[in-house]
Amino acid sequence: MSTDTNNSPATPQVVHVHHVFHPERDNHFRATAASSEFLRANQKNFGVQCTQCGMKLEKPLKCAKCKGVWYCSKECQKKNWSTHKPTCHEVERSSGAFKFIRMLRINPLLMSYLKIGIIFDCGLLDNPRIGFDMPFMARVDIAVEPSDILDFVGLYLNDKAVGEKLQGMLQVNAITSWHPSTQTPLTPKRLQTWREARARCNAEGFAKDPVGLIEFIGCSHVKDSGNSVTTELHIPTIFLDTARKREPFVSVSAVTGIPFKKPMSAVACLEFINSHIRADKQNQLHLRAEMTEQDKEAIRAAGRNEDTLPARILKQKMQSEHLYANIVQLTH
Repeated sequence: MSTDTNNSPATPQVVHVHHVFHPERDNHFRATAASSEFLRANQKNFGVQCTQCGMKLEKPLKCAKCKGVWYCSKECQKKNWSTHKPTCHEVERSSGAFKFIRMLRINPLLMSYLKIGIIFDCGLLDNPRIGFDMPFMARVDIAVEPSDILDFVGLYLNDKAVGEKLQGMLQVNAITSWHPSTQTPLTPKRLQTWREARARCNAEGFAKDPVGLIEFIGCSHVKDSGNSVTTELHIPTIFLDTARKREPFVSVSAVTGIPFKKPMSAVACLEFINSHIRADKQNQLHLRAEMTEQDKEAIRAAGRNEDTLPARILKQKMQSEHLYANIVQLTH
C-alpha cells in the first residue's frame, strides 16, 4: 500500500501493511453471534417516541435533514423546531444512525458487554445509590469504519488509491459517563424518562437492579456534537456480579498463536464488541452498510490530527485496541 502521510509533499511514504486473523475467528463468531432471524423478530421491540409530545409512534415522521428525531405530526415538528434547529446537521445516510442503533440495542451479546463497560465507566460498583435514588447516563459514541482494516489504514493515511465504494460497519468508539456533580443537569424530559423506567422496573420485580439512561450519538467530522438517541437502560444484577469478578479477556495472537490476557475494563468490553462486529463477514448482525463521504472524512480527520471531539475519540480508541497498534506506531 502506497500512502502519503503528509510528512513529505514531494515523495509519498511507502507503507507495507500485513493483516492476519486467527483461523478460529469465524467458528467462534458462529458459535456466539445472534442469528439474523432472532434480530429481525425483535426489531419491533425497539420503538421511538415523538420528540415533542412523547407519544409512542407506529409510523414516525423523521426530520428529513438529520434523520435523528421523530414526530407524530407536522404540528409537533413545527413546535420543536426552535429546540432542534441548533443541533440539526445534515447526514448522508438515509436512515441516519437509527438502523445501526436499533440493531445494536436488540443484540443480547453486544449489549451485555456494553452494559458491563457502562458499569465500570459510570461507577455503579462504587456508589450503591446510582441507578436507584439517583440517575446515571452513559454517552456511547458510534461511528462507521471500513470492514477491511486495510481500507481503514488507507483513509487514515490519506491514500488516494482507496476505492470510492467501501463496505462499512458499526464501531463503538467510546463510553462517557454523565455525572450530576460535574455536568449540566439532565433535561426534564430525560429525568422523567428515567423516573418512569425506574418505577416500571420496581413494579415488574426488578427493584434491586440499577436503571439509567443510554445516549447513542454519532458525530460527523466537523461537529463536536451530533444527533443522538436516548433510551432507558436496565442492568440486571448478573452483569454487576460479572463486573465484580473482573475475569480477564483471553485472546490468542493471530500471528504467534500465543494466548494473552487483557484485564476486564470498559475499554476491553468495547474492544470485544468491535472485534465481534468485525468478524461478521456475512452481515448476520445487520450492522454493515456502504460508507458515506462523512464516514470516510471522519477517519481522514483523525489522521490529520484535527482537534475535534470525533477525531480525538477515534485516536483514543486506536491507542487502546490491539488491532490498531501498528498504525499508531507508524504515525508517531
